[in-house]
Amino acid sequence: MPQSTLRNHVLKTLTPEDFARLRPSMHHVELAIKAQLEIAYQPIEHVYFPETGIASVVAAMTGGRQSEVGLIGYDGMTGVAVVLGQDRSPNETYIQVASNGWCLPVDRLRIAIAGSQTLHESLLRYAHAFLIQSSRTALVNGHSKIEERLARWLLMVNDRAGGNMIYLTHEFLATMLGSRRPGVTTALQMLEYRGLVHARRGEITIVDRTGMIKLTHGAYGEEEQRHFGIASG
Repeated sequence: MPQSTLRNHVLKTLTPEDFARLRPSMHHVELAIKAQLEIAYQPIEHVYFPETGIASVVAAMTGGRQSEVGLIGYDGMTGVAVVLGQDRSPNETYIQVASNGWCLPVDRLRIAIAGSQTLHESLLRYAHAFLIQSSRTALVNGHSKIEERLARWLLMVNDRAGGNMIYLTHEFLATMLGSRRPGVTTALQMLEYRGLVHARRGEITIVDRTGMIKLTHGAYGEEEQRHFGIASG
C-alpha cells in the first residue's frame, strides 16, 4: 500500500518516515454497519483509519439516551483518547455506514508515537480538529432547530460518503441527533418538501446541496467544510 494511493487523510499527510513507522503493523479491514470499534470505559485495543464509510462516536446518559458527538470518515481516525495519552473513552464508537480501512494495534501506535515527535504532532492536529467538530456539534444541538441540525448532519455525512445517497433509518437518525424519532421524521419530510432531499425507507438522497447549506443558517460552516477543501481561507 504505497502512501500516495491511500485516501485516509491522516495517513496520507504523514511524513514518509512516520508512515513507515506505522505501515508494518497495519492491516486492511472491512467493517459492517454497527461494528463496534470502541466500547465506553473499556481499554481501546485498536485504532482505525477509514478509507470509506463512516464511524460515529456516541455519548450515552443513564436511562439509555444517546447522541452522536463526532463523525469519522476518511478525514480521520478513531482512538483520539489514545493520541491524548489515555487508554479508554467514555463514549462508544461504531460503524454507521459500511466501511473499509486500516487497523493498527494501540500498543504499536504508542511505540511509534514515543519514537517520533512529528508523528505525535500530526495526530494531535487531527485530535484538535475532532474536538472542534465535537464542540461545534454541542453548540448546534443547543441552539439550532432540528431541521437545521439534520441538514448539517446529512451534509457532513455527504462530505465523507463519496456520494449523494445515504443509507440510514429514521431510528438511527434519531440516535445521531439525540432526538425523538417522530421529530426526525417530520424534519426529514420538511427537507423533502423543500426539494432538498429525496427520502425512501432506509435511503436518503441529497438533491440540492447548496439549498441544504443555506437551510442550516450557519450551523454547517467553515469548520465543518475545512477538512474537505470546500471552505476558503
